[in-house]
Amino acid sequence: MVSSLYLFMAVNSLILILCFHLMMTNFTSSTQLLCDDNESSALLEFKQNFVVSRHASDDPFAYPKATTWKSEGEGSDCCSWEGVECDKDTGHVIGLDLGSSCLYGSINSSSTLFLLVHLQRLDLSDNDFNYSNIPFGVDQLSNLRSLNLSSSRFSGQIPFELFVLSKLVFLDLSQNQLKLQKPDLRNLVQKLVHLKRLDLSQVNISSPIPGTFANHSSLSFLFLENCGLSGEFPTDILHLPSLHFLSVRNNPDMTGYLPEFKETSPLKLLVLSGTSFSGGLPASVDNFHSLNELDISSCHFTGLVPSSLGQLSQLTHLDLSQNFFRGQIPSSLENLSHLTFLEVSFNNFAGGAMDWIGKLTKLTHLGLAHINLKGEIPNFLTNLTQLDYLSLEFNHLTGKIPSWFMNLTRLTSLALGYSKLHGPIPSSIFELVNLELLYLRSNDLTGILELDMLLKLKNLTRLGLSDNKLSLQTDTSFNGTGPKFKVLGLASCNLGEFPNFLRNQDELELLKLSNNKIPGKIPNWIWTIGKETLSLMDLSHNFLTGFEQPPVVLPWASLIYLELSSNMLQGPLPVPPSSISSYFVENNRFAGNIPPLFCNLSLLRILDLSNNTLSGMIPECLSNLGKSLSMLNLRRNNFNGAIPEACEVGSKLKMIDLSRNLLDGPVPRSLTNCTVLESLNLGNNQISDTFPFWLGALPELQVLILRANRFCGALDRPGTDFEFPKLRIIDLSYNNFTGKLPLGYFLDWIGMKSIDEDNFTYMQTSSGFATQTYKLYDNYSYSITMTNKGMERVYEKIPGIFRAIDFSSNKFKGEIPTSIGSLKGLHLLNFSCNSLTGHIPTLLRNLTDLEALDLSQNNLSGEIPWQLAEMTFLASFNVSHNNLTGPIPQGKQFDTFQSDSYEGNPGLCGNPLIRKCGNPKETSSPRPSTSEQGQDLKPASKFDRRVVLMGYGSGLLFGGIIGYIFTTRKNEWFVKTFGRGQQ
Repeated sequence: MVSSLYLFMAVNSLILILCFHLMMTNFTSSTQLLCDDNESSALLEFKQNFVVSRHASDDPFAYPKATTWKSEGEGSDCCSWEGVECDKDTGHVIGLDLGSSCLYGSINSSSTLFLLVHLQRLDLSDNDFNYSNIPFGVDQLSNLRSLNLSSSRFSGQIPFELFVLSKLVFLDLSQNQLKLQKPDLRNLVQKLVHLKRLDLSQVNISSPIPGTFANHSSLSFLFLENCGLSGEFPTDILHLPSLHFLSVRNNPDMTGYLPEFKETSPLKLLVLSGTSFSGGLPASVDNFHSLNELDISSCHFTGLVPSSLGQLSQLTHLDLSQNFFRGQIPSSLENLSHLTFLEVSFNNFAGGAMDWIGKLTKLTHLGLAHINLKGEIPNFLTNLTQLDYLSLEFNHLTGKIPSWFMNLTRLTSLALGYSKLHGPIPSSIFELVNLELLYLRSNDLTGILELDMLLKLKNLTRLGLSDNKLSLQTDTSFNGTGPKFKVLGLASCNLGEFPNFLRNQDELELLKLSNNKIPGKIPNWIWTIGKETLSLMDLSHNFLTGFEQPPVVLPWASLIYLELSSNMLQGPLPVPPSSISSYFVENNRFAGNIPPLFCNLSLLRILDLSNNTLSGMIPECLSNLGKSLSMLNLRRNNFNGAIPEACEVGSKLKMIDLSRNLLDGPVPRSLTNCTVLESLNLGNNQISDTFPFWLGALPELQVLILRANRFCGALDRPGTDFEFPKLRIIDLSYNNFTGKLPLGYFLDWIGMKSIDEDNFTYMQTSSGFATQTYKLYDNYSYSITMTNKGMERVYEKIPGIFRAIDFSSNKFKGEIPTSIGSLKGLHLLNFSCNSLTGHIPTLLRNLTDLEALDLSQNNLSGEIPWQLAEMTFLASFNVSHNNLTGPIPQGKQFDTFQSDSYEGNPGLCGNPLIRKCGNPKETSSPRPSTSEQGQDLKPASKFDRRVVLMGYGSGLLFGGIIGYIFTTRKNEWFVKTFGRGQQ
């Protein structure tokens, strides 16, 4: 009985306790603090300063969070508002997340946002603040620990007031138009010492990374992409104990190297792409045990890829492309079983067996372009059934395209261009219905390709079939929908008309129809192709004669590159849109003046109007383009009048060719403003002036052509500031220059005194651009015309090692100065048709690379120095019509010269003349066989040079190869596609 009573009392006590607890809970809930009225008003007023616009945010899931905020009634407590976080104890607003909230407007320092002084977290990312500055009032938010203003269209200098926020551990200012210069990155690192996560990508920093970053031991995330960084990357940052994510991509002026790693690194992501990091990949890279992504593409890394890379078992993304790695790609990479992205393209790898790649069955992206692959397309690819991107371009692959590609059903991008594949395109390729990109360009593929086959690929947006031996059969009556192309390369496809299916292509960005057989006029409907999107149009090398109805301005609003060259186009020049950068219409029949609208093309970099029948004066207003224009070619037209003052201070012109026109007057002094000018060709005009010695102040000038004008006077050098420091080709022939040959210049022209035989490059202007779909690399080669072996020859490409002097057909007198023997890099020397006297200098034998020497039609006397027989590259030698006497040197190259090299010198004797000498100075060298004469040997290496010395070859490198083989200008370009995951 007593026990029951105690039990009853215990139960009642428990019930009372529970009831009291519930009462207290309800009381506490009913008395919880609401949002502070001042802070609620501040938020509402902040909201009123913005317009809600769906276009203000890029996130497809963005929505206007602040539209649900209410000032009264139910839901008026700001602590319940979406995006607002309050302190549970005080009710103060401590968090505001308005990221991707479709806000449009500006923020200034008087904004009520800065009344929220208890804020610890602020996210305004992915809105549009109309390029306003980050307000100075941000320093009032002194409790902030996290600030995200990324992708919100802020601009200007990051204010010092932001650095007062000393509690910040998270700061993201990326993807804006901000700069960090005064104060700079060093100030930020010194002030914000608690940072764990920092992203300043696309902020204009333009300074080195301070080494004090290495003191931030808590830093776990550092992104400094595309910031204009310079100097050397502090390697100590790579040893930070908490750093998991590091990316400094797209800072090309920043150097650095990867050190040895003695301890395990916590890094999960390391991205150095697009920098100037160099050196080797250290063997200790295997200490990156946690690494998921390694991207060191587009750097300057060299050496072998260490086999230890294959021990990074967590790696899913590996990009080594566009470096200078050599040797074999280590087969140890087969151990990277989680790898989904592998890119090794554009290196100096030795090719070889790569069957191990077939074990990486999770791969979705595989880039093996330009790594010296040989043989047929490898069978190991059949194992990689998850691939959606495959590039084997720029290799030495042979054989046919295999039919088993149809088994790679997930493929969206297939690039097999720039190899030696042959045969027809297998029909199985057109079963890959997911294909978005198909590049088979620049192979030896043959056969007839029906348009219907291509149109089966409904997802195809990028197609490259150019430069094969294919014949594309198009249906002129086709009116179907078909795929919408962005890139379409159909050059050299035996097209005899504009394909009718192009009428529906309103999304095209690149169209290449060059080297076909399309005749007649360009149809009116062409202007509707990609009217808003087209950036590249190439119709060159066809039989086009004009336009059905030429527009005043070409209607393609985004056009950057236009090539209409080598057709038969007539009428006035078509005016491109203001977006144009490269404009090629050479080798046509365009006539009339240059339209004044050309002067408004402020983005124009390359302008080639050569080989037309244009006339009138060159517009003065072309000087407006000097800040953008790098190449101006008006050669072989009918322009007249004075040369305009084409160069302003800051000019970017590298090449000017005004040759073969009717220009007169003096050379304009404004050319001294063209401080990066490399080639100036004013030949074959009617220019009247003295020698423009002041051009010698141009630090980069390498080629100066003044031939066939009305220049006169002596070649005086007035001072030491006009030395032509890089000059290596000069042609003053067919003028009226007088006086002695310029001894001082011969001593100063250091550009002709040495030669880098291993650097066989061509003079050219490089340009390019990138869209979201493709990249264009465009190299435009310089060209000149010079007299070689008594004939005018067109040098369509100018090798960087070529050196030449042509002073022929003037009125120079006096002796040939011995200082000419110091110009040891010369390949061509022509002093013919002057009034030179004295002896031929023995020191000419020092010109060991000389291939053509013409001293004819002067008044030279004495003997031909026998030492000239040592010039084993000499292919052309002419001393005719002088007063030379004595024996002709014999042996080696002199055994190849004909009698017309010596005619008009009654005192000469010996072979090949009929007149014999009484005491000939014969050399011991045997006369070369007929097969050895006329050999065309390049001095591209020391081995080749030895062959020439042993065989007494004719040394026709520049006279033959350049004069005949390089007979067509073609700017060398290729399109590189962006595959999945590439930036």
